[in-house]
Amino acid sequence: MDKLLEQIKKGTVWAFPGGIHPPQQKSLSNSASITRLPLPDKLIVALKQHIGANGKLLVEKGQHVLKGQPLTAPAANWSVPVHAPSSGVVTDIAPMPSAHPSALPELSVIIEPDGKDEWVALNKNKNPAELSHDELINIIHQAGISGMGGAGFPTYVKADTKQPIEFLIVNAVECEPYITADDVLMREHAKEVIQGIEIMQQLLNPTLCIVGIEDNKPEAIAAMKQAAEHNSKIIIQTVPTIYPSGGEKQLIKLLTNREVPSIGIPADIGILVHNTGTLFAVQQAVYEGKPLIERIVTVTGNTIHKPGNVWALLGTEIKHLLDCQGFSPVPQQSVVMGGPMMGFTLPTVRIGIVKTTNCILAPDHKELAEPGPEKACIRCSACADACPASLLPQQLQWFAKSKEYDKLQEHNLFDCIECGACAYVCPSEIPLVQYYRIAKVEIKEQQADKIKADRAKERFDARKERLDREQEERQNRHKRKPAAKSADEKQKVAEALARVKNKSDNGDEKSAVAAAIARAKAKKLGDQSAELEPDNSEVAKERALRKEQARKYKEQKSQTDESAETAPVDDKKSAVAAAIARAKAKKAAQALDNAEQTVSEEPQTDAPVDDKKAAVAAAIARAKAKKAAQALDNAEQTVSEEPPVDDKKSAVAAAVARAKAKKAAKALEDTEQAVSEEPQTDAPVDDKKAAVAAAIARAKAKKAAKALEETEQTVSEEPQSDSPVDDKKTAVAAAIARAKAKKAAKALEEAEQTVSEEPQSAAPVDDKKAAVAAAIARAKAKKAAKALEDTEQTQPQELQVDSAAPKSAESNTDDSSVLINADKPKSADDKKKAAVAAAIARAKAKKLQKEGNNQS
Repeated sequence: MDKLLEQIKKGTVWAFPGGIHPPQQKSLSNSASITRLPLPDKLIVALKQHIGANGKLLVEKGQHVLKGQPLTAPAANWSVPVHAPSSGVVTDIAPMPSAHPSALPELSVIIEPDGKDEWVALNKNKNPAELSHDELINIIHQAGISGMGGAGFPTYVKADTKQPIEFLIVNAVECEPYITADDVLMREHAKEVIQGIEIMQQLLNPTLCIVGIEDNKPEAIAAMKQAAEHNSKIIIQTVPTIYPSGGEKQLIKLLTNREVPSIGIPADIGILVHNTGTLFAVQQAVYEGKPLIERIVTVTGNTIHKPGNVWALLGTEIKHLLDCQGFSPVPQQSVVMGGPMMGFTLPTVRIGIVKTTNCILAPDHKELAEPGPEKACIRCSACADACPASLLPQQLQWFAKSKEYDKLQEHNLFDCIECGACAYVCPSEIPLVQYYRIAKVEIKEQQADKIKADRAKERFDARKERLDREQEERQNRHKRKPAAKSADEKQKVAEALARVKNKSDNGDEKSAVAAAIARAKAKKLGDQSAELEPDNSEVAKERALRKEQARKYKEQKSQTDESAETAPVDDKKSAVAAAIARAKAKKAAQALDNAEQTVSEEPQTDAPVDDKKAAVAAAIARAKAKKAAQALDNAEQTVSEEPPVDDKKSAVAAAVARAKAKKAAKALEDTEQAVSEEPQTDAPVDDKKAAVAAAIARAKAKKAAKALEETEQTVSEEPQSDSPVDDKKTAVAAAIARAKAKKAAKALEEAEQTVSEEPQSAAPVDDKKAAVAAAIARAKAKKAAKALEDTEQTQPQELQVDSAAPKSAESNTDDSSVLINADKPKSADDKKKAAVAAAIARAKAKKLQKEGNNQS
């Protein structure tokens, strides 16, 4: 640091990259002193003449204002007021063309001066050193001072920085051609400029203050050195004349050899820069109490007869300045606000002077020729060599044309100070600076839109949150609060709680509350079960429909059967009906067998038998036997009612019937023998079981006798058939019948053996009842045996029936009186009768067989 200070005090100057040497053209305006212009006819004071927000408007249309009276008041950050340049009447407040290349309208206050130029009351300070920091900042702020070098940054913001400042740099270089406003200001008001520097030193307390002046301003250098002799911390430093040495970053490099970061400001490296005209305005505000209402403007150019520098009131139309300086326009005249390098052509001269206006240039066509048509870039790199910010102007121009704003920012577009050096040296006459300016504006608009969108989103979120909160509050407010309980109700509740608490712990007793809860739960479960019960209405409908269809089908079938029975029957149909009848008879006999077998196979136990259960079992057995017998009767009746059949089939059926009759007789004989030979035991028998067994035996014997009688009666009453019988087929049928009879006899024998082996109970038995039951059983068995013998005598040895001795219808002769003669010849009538008798015998034999099975 000490070494740097020594170098600065010795007058060391460092170089910055790039730069050009355009013609100076300063002698046109710096040879004469500053003049003051007459009051204009109207003053157009723009409300925004600085970087930052507009102030709050304090005046209204038709109001009379005094010179120096505030027209606006600071309303936001970086907001500074504007003041009335002269006394007069506010004739209008309306948008007017702005001092900008686009000349977009900006709200302005139009004042018609009254010619008196009457000031407001001013607060002068003879000794600013006695003022505090805040007082000085407030004076600068209320005076409306902003940067007058071209940027328009509010001065009070810079003066109130909280960062430590090592170097305070005063930019008095004024490097752009034609402009001499700062030069003549330092020549004529060097003392006031130094006083402004000292006020800044009081505010910032820098280590050193450096005033940089180009070496082409010797008078200004001499005046400043003389005015700063008493202050050792102020150094007047001469710098070489090169454009743009007046740029903030370039001047810092020249005077301190420090570089400002790309995205930083000079305060980041402990440096603060102020313009000469700004420091003069600070001195006027603090010492004289005058706000910023006028400034020095250079009016020059070949079309100006009296070029020079003038004191111009802010808001004075440019046309007024040109007219006062002897403006003689040429065809297609152009008027530039600013210098030829960084200035811009005005669309109209009806624009008011602002705080950043330092020059009005009105050149002729030779002095400042119109640029030619833009040509293609030849990649000569002259623009890159001339750029003082070390940028790449060619690439920036490509990105700007293609609107690639992200790449523009990556290539540090905002480091460009728009000095115009690149466009000045471009052989293709490409207006590079214009591309950069447009791109900067568009990028700033995008950023502003994004900020607006973010703020709008924040407002939307805040509003939505507020509405939700209000809605919730309304809902809570409209909720019905429970009514306050009276003292009596509270007392009743307390008593009920006490009763529940003091109630005994007996498990059988439940509190009313528990009962109510249980009822509620049961009701809830019932509701749930009712809700969960499936809806079977559709299934029920389908079931009812199927039942109705089955009933109709059954009725149709019964009607068909009835019609078939009434219709005449031929031989084939008769045979089919007979087969069906036999099948039904066989099925009924099988059912009877099953019923009897169920009774006979009932397990016997040694435990005492319950009378009621035994009686019930006997009744069930009797019912089943009766049902089977009835089924057999129906089957036999069906067989007996069959129409006459074919002779051959009748012979076969007769043989089969005779075989089955023989089998049934043998089964019955075996049964009687088993009953008569039943072993006698001395062991006591259970009365109840013996009674049940005797009852069953009596029922079976009775049933067998009845079946035999019915068979005999059926044979005697059976009509005789005239059909001849085939002897061979009859013999075959007889053989088949014998085989089946033998098989049935064996089955019957096994059943009887099972009955005889039935375990006897050890319980005591009534001797009288047992004896009676045994006697009845033997008598019935003897009767059945005799009937069987009579039946067997009717069968000849060769299964031929002799019908030579016919029986009368009234005769009661038994079947045993029929003569059997195997050798006697038989006529056709005898054969028919024999066939009929065989059919009847077969039916009865089948019935006897079933009865014998039942006895087993």
